[in-house]
Amino acid sequence: MPRILAIDYGIKRTGIAVTDEMQMIAFGLTTIPSETAIAFLKDYFSKEKVERVIVGEPKQMDGTPSQSAEIINAFVAKFQAAFPEMPVDRVDERFTSKMAFQTMIDSGLTKKQNKALVDEIAATIMLQDYLHYKK
Repeated sequence: MPRILAIDYGIKRTGIAVTDEMQMIAFGLTTIPSETAIAFLKDYFSKEKVERVIVGEPKQMDGTPSQSAEIINAFVAKFQAAFPEMPVDRVDERFTSKMAFQTMIDSGLTKKQNKALVDEIAATIMLQDYLHYKK
């Protein structure tokens, strides 16, 4: 069974998470510089079967798009041009970074120790939530 991949796209860094082949568990894959995202994904898709991609949709508390929505929407357009056959689902990512930061604190890490890990954990949380609600 193909995997599902989640992207927590940011201005500087992008967190990537994937499911296992049974699409039951999400786990962090890596964090990459955002400017390398399309090249990274081309390489990853050539090695792994992925059936769809989840991309975070940043929103304010009132549901309106956040400041970073324009940047992420531009990335999604670039992604769809590079991978026209790959289905993309957008998911609300409002609390994923806060939850990721709390997960790090609970694990004894600090944001200063590894900012990149926050993005990877946020992508993992987003993907695990997607899997939960997909059932």
